[in-house]
Amino acid sequence: MDSPLNWKELRFPRCVSMSVSCKCLVLVGIALFYRALLLTYSSDNGSNHWWNNGHLIRTHYMPSDSDVGIHGNKFLEVPQIVWGLNNQKIAFARACLTARMLNRTLLMPSLSASLFYKEIDKLQPMSFDKVFQFERFNSLCRGFVQLGRFSDVRNRTNVFDLQKGSGRRWTEERDLEQLREAREKPIDGFEVIRIVGKNPFLWHDHWEVKDYAKVFECMEVVDEIRREAERVVGKIRQAGEEAMTKLKLGPGFVPRRSDNPSSFPYTAVHMRIEIDWMIHCKKLEQRRNISEICSSKEQIIERVGNVVGSNTDTPSVVYLAVADNLLQDSTFLTGWRDGIIPYEKKRLGVDAIYKKFPYLIQSAIDYEVCSRADVFVGNSFSTFSSLVTLERTQKAVQSGVTSSCEGNGDGHHDDDDVPWPSYAYNLAGKSSRFPRRWMTNMSDSSLEAVSYGSNAVSCSSV
Repeated sequence: MDSPLNWKELRFPRCVSMSVSCKCLVLVGIALFYRALLLTYSSDNGSNHWWNNGHLIRTHYMPSDSDVGIHGNKFLEVPQIVWGLNNQKIAFARACLTARMLNRTLLMPSLSASLFYKEIDKLQPMSFDKVFQFERFNSLCRGFVQLGRFSDVRNRTNVFDLQKGSGRRWTEERDLEQLREAREKPIDGFEVIRIVGKNPFLWHDHWEVKDYAKVFECMEVVDEIRREAERVVGKIRQAGEEAMTKLKLGPGFVPRRSDNPSSFPYTAVHMRIEIDWMIHCKKLEQRRNISEICSSKEQIIERVGNVVGSNTDTPSVVYLAVADNLLQDSTFLTGWRDGIIPYEKKRLGVDAIYKKFPYLIQSAIDYEVCSRADVFVGNSFSTFSSLVTLERTQKAVQSGVTSSCEGNGDGHHDDDDVPWPSYAYNLAGKSSRFPRRWMTNMSDSSLEAVSYGSNAVSCSSV
């Protein structure tokens, strides 16, 4: 009679004796099983990769608040931040979000006082806290991101240099994988991770617009810049009051200073007609094969005029934020329709305020003036205009408005009562004579449209 079957013999006919090779195969099988289990787990817990029908799918790395613990005794150091003010703001925010991902405090970086490609001899580092409030930033962003000072570092020799890749082969996936590795030992054991090799503005983008917006919201300018911006805004509103007084009491009347200069509304226009911009935008149009980036002086004047409206009994004041020293055409104050009074720094009498500061501070003042305007009109391919619009969109959303599409869609801004209205003069609205209404898409999965501009802007924040 046959002996009963042994299930071990049936399953492992050649491994009854558990040879060395057989044991290795079993161990490899166990390892593969747990690796698959680990990948499945990580895909359910904020990982940036998951598999679908054999294809690698990438999602943005977005840890939940409960997953993030910002170490006050571990730091991230980044290179000096360069380029224009708003490129520097984006670079700073990207560095903050990188530090957040690594659960580290960002060591306060150096900004640049001037545009490095125009004033190489004046490219001097400027501390972040000379432009933005350090303590205020940490107070507003507590629990989200954190800034530290180099004096907080205990051991300056305990530094790991993390080389950022570059070129086409350095993909978003490779960049993100490098950051994920930096979260683990042995790299995470260093007190300071120092990223070298690139300006943070050029780093790959792994975060949503709302995350950048949170950082921007924490960046309040220092009191000196705020006061100077308030002086400029006061001058603009006062100019409107004085224009009203002249109309009512005759051209020979010398008006007094307004007792309430903040009551008169104004429109701010980021008027990009400087020679360096016109060269850049024409090249950009050729490269992208679109014709909605550059705008002539005449087109800007027409479209802005149709938004502002014209009424000789109630004049409209328009402030033109323009780099006067880079202009070839000095006639941008002429050609405006009756009832619209354009001002720039010199005509407003505030050019002395700007001249006492380096480029970075001048730009910060203009940014504040534009962001506070009753109406803003800019260029959708300008980083300056894009960040002003983003801030104004945040304010509108906080007041309960997520769309400015109501009303006629392209007429006078008084036709509907939408707070913080913004327009893109380089893009046509429902009529080619009007600029397109513009709100930042706060649900966008990256900051690309803000960083590099877009002709696909809409009047909705979602």
